[in-house]
Order: sequence, then structure tokens, then C-alpha cells
Amino acid sequence: MTRISVLGGSGYVGGELLRLILTHPACELQLVTSRQYAGQPIHRAHPNLRGMGTHRFEEFNLEAVAAKSQIVFTALPHGKSLEVVPELMERGMRVIDLTADFRLKDLAAYKDYYGFEHKRPDLLQEAVYGLPELHRSAIKEANLVAVPGCMAASAILGIAPIVAGGLIDTTKIVIDAKIGSSGAGISPTIATHHSERSGGVRPYKVTGHRHIAEIEQELSAVCKDHVKVAFTPHAVNMVRGILTTIHAFTLQDLTDRDIWKAYRSYYHEEPFVRMVSDRKTLYGLPNPKVTVGTNFCDVGFELDPHVQRIAIFSALDNLMKGAAGQAVQCFNIITSMDERTGLNNLALHPL
Repeated sequence: MTRISVLGGSGYVGGELLRLILTHPACELQLVTSRQYAGQPIHRAHPNLRGMGTHRFEEFNLEAVAAKSQIVFTALPHGKSLEVVPELMERGMRVIDLTADFRLKDLAAYKDYYGFEHKRPDLLQEAVYGLPELHRSAIKEANLVAVPGCMAASAILGIAPIVAGGLIDTTKIVIDAKIGSSGAGISPTIATHHSERSGGVRPYKVTGHRHIAEIEQELSAVCKDHVKVAFTPHAVNMVRGILTTIHAFTLQDLTDRDIWKAYRSYYHEEPFVRMVSDRKTLYGLPNPKVTVGTNFCDVGFELDPHVQRIAIFSALDNLMKGAAGQAVQCFNIITSMDERTGLNNLALHPL
């Protein structure tokens, strides 16, 4: 059994981490921190976990975490992991970080996209971007894994095989993401208030969204050339899930067979990427509804020869393959377990 601690366990991502860790056959939860809920049982923040042991939230104490943990998951607010992760690593712990604090390799990008000066460029170079489909071997040896942003993960998984195959113009990629309310986190704002969100579709951060930096970084590495994307997210009236639509323009005439070949060669051994392109079924293209609660990312496409376009669709649960499930998949890789361990659940239907 691996001794696990979770820092920042009272949010939506923290709750999903606890749900997965408490039922994982190789995890022994040691402690979980929350300033707001310190001293209270974990079901006070996560009522679905009632009856799952006697764990209580604790205040963060570095020495206690170091004494009890082998691997630490950090689900803190952006900017806070940077304060604690270096100290955890200095005490010999491996860290799986779910914030944005170590995702980017370019130091200047933190100033441009997050508005702060990153103080540990050494750890930026050491951190491994936690997307197993791209970095599996590096994740296995990593002391610091930086779990991707949820919309970035959806976009990258959707288009990486096409970029890798040199099939499109990598200077003109347009990405549209629609995300449920849980993506905004647990702290309410006027924009996430139900009466404002319900019944509408709200574009936000229309240009310059911070996930652009991740998407461009990872896709550029895939094709060993500079990739540029336009990205706009939309808040929609669902709780969980992301549907990402990607518009890419081909460099030559392509057939469905060409596209299928690119995806199959890239993902044929991936346990959590499912190709969905069946015009005879209700969900003939990816729909986040059938990924909720799972670690799957569903990917599909249609060719549009009229404008030499590939319309790519990618769907996942933002709290699972977009966060906690992805983190547990990385944990499984680090500990040399089957990647599917603790992640074999299927979505409910209907939901």
C-alpha cells in the first residue's frame, strides 16, 4: 500500500480525489487538509463520502505530511502549490500537482497568462506534464507531475494525432470548449450563480485564455514545430463535462480512412481514449454526458471537404480525466500498476 495525503481536499477536485483514493486497492489515505473544514469529517464537504472511513480534515502541517506520506496530491488554489511543493520534494516526497503552478516550461508564460513571476524555474524543467498519452515513460520516473488543465487535456487529446501526422495547418487551429459549472470551482460568484448560468451559454475569456499556453506547448512538442491556436471557452448549463470542438484545416485532400489511420496508430493501446464516430447511434459523436464519472476521453471527427476542414470533437468529465482521474492514472503509472486500477467505473445512463 502507498501512503497518500491530499492537500486541499475540500473542493470539487479534492472530493473526486478522495472518492478515488478511498476505494483504490493500493492507496492508504493518511491525511487530507482543508483550512475551512479543519477538524470536521470529510463528509461535511463531500456528502457522497459519508460512511467511507473516519478521516477528518486537518490544518496543513509540513512535518506531519512528510512523516506520513510517500506521495502527495496537491489540489490547492493556483499559486499555492508553488509555496509548498518545493518543501515537500526536499523531504523526499513525490508530488502529483493539480494546479497550474508547474504545467508550463516557459517562465515568461506565467507572467503573460497567470500574472505572476514564477520563482522556481528549476522545478518547471523538472516537472512532467501529466498527460499519460503523451508522456507515459517520463511520468513513471517523475518526482513532480503537473496534471493538465481540464480544457487543455480535452483539446490536446482531440487533436494530437492529427498534429503529429502533419495533416493540418498548425498555424490555424480554432478551438471552442463548452464546460459545466463544476469547472468554475466550489466558490460561487455572480457568474456561476444558478439563476445567471441556467438556460444560457456564456462565452468568457474569449481571447488569451490561460489554457492556450498548455495547448500550444504540448502540441508544439508533438510536431516539433510552433503551433498556434485560437481558443474560446463557454459556460453551459450542465454540472460536469467538457465538449471541445476543434476546427483544423488540412494541407491536402484527405479521406476518412486517412484520419482513422492517424488516430488508431496514436491511440490503439490507450486504455482511456475511445474513438466515437457512429452515425447510426444516439451518441454518434462525443458527448460529455456519457463520460461523467469516468476517466474516458471520447474523440470523434467529421471531414468537411467544402473548406478542407476537419471538425474534431473531444468529450470528457472535467473532474475526472480533466483532473482527479488523470492524477490517479499518473499515480498508477508511477507505482507500476495497471493504469486502469481504481478507474474502471463506467458512466451512468441515462443521467
